[in-house]
Amino acid sequence: MNTVALTARIAEASPLRYTPAGIPALNLVLEHESEVEEAGVKRQVKLTVRAVAFGALAESSARLELGKLQLFNGFLINARTSKSIVFHIQEITQI
Repeated sequence: MNTVALTARIAEASPLRYTPAGIPALNLVLEHESEVEEAGVKRQVKLTVRAVAFGALAESSARLELGKLQLFNGFLINARTSKSIVFHIQEITQI
């Protein structure tokens, strides 16, 4: 199963673009910060992840406020041009 739920803030948003097929696409950089317990020890977690939204979600996401905490749901894939991971967003919930 490849399902991701992440609370994060939009740190960067590129201008809305369109794929060769005419589908709206929006590239984002998300930042997450939390505290988790691992092996009985509390740990501070910080991460930055590249993300993308397509279609109507991309159009509505282009109007979201930078820096506001949101819940992002989607899945992970390898980027076409590198071995890095890209989070494909399927749903965004205001927190």
